[in-house]
Amino acid sequence: MKKVKLDIVGLSYSQTQSGAYALVLGEVNGRRRLPIIIGAFEAQAIAIEIEKMTPSRPLTHDLFKTFAQTYNIQIQEILIYNLVEGVFFAKLICTDGETVQEIDARTSDAIALAVRFNASIYTYEFILSSAGIVIEGNDFLFLENIDGMPKEQGTEDLSISSGYKSMSTEELNQKLQEAIAEEAYEKAARIRDELNKRNSS
Repeated sequence: MKKVKLDIVGLSYSQTQSGAYALVLGEVNGRRRLPIIIGAFEAQAIAIEIEKMTPSRPLTHDLFKTFAQTYNIQIQEILIYNLVEGVFFAKLICTDGETVQEIDARTSDAIALAVRFNASIYTYEFILSSAGIVIEGNDFLFLENIDGMPKEQGTEDLSISSGYKSMSTEELNQKLQEAIAEEAYEKAARIRDELNKRNSS
């Protein structure tokens, strides 16, 4: 089957569906996007690495990376290989330099590891054809209505505070540092989202 390489286009939460985070993967050299609804913990694990935040203690995915590298195991690529009843399935393609192993994983965990190992992300053409969205213009306009998008199994609905909009940029930067120091990474990711919105406007 034909594989298609993907990049991470972005990670956002919806203003209309509380607690729903959308991880958006984009076709390399193409206009198709593959949005995947994931939980808050998984979203924060991806956001922390993308934003180059440094946790005071290793998170689960950082621990996995250190453990794997200690035994000379590298992740070569991530493959999103199936979509069944709206749920994505993924696997890690790993090697110790001699043998190659495939390990089943949730898509969000696979992506969180991909960004830590600088591994390529792929899916099959049939998945992109059935679940992909062709984007013209703003990548995140379609996130305002994410009901019905494919998601991860076990994704929960969590309430999201919107109090950051009333804070000054200086206050937000202070809150961001406090959140990182307290290892409140979900909170830190939300503050960073608000700061990014202001910087882009």
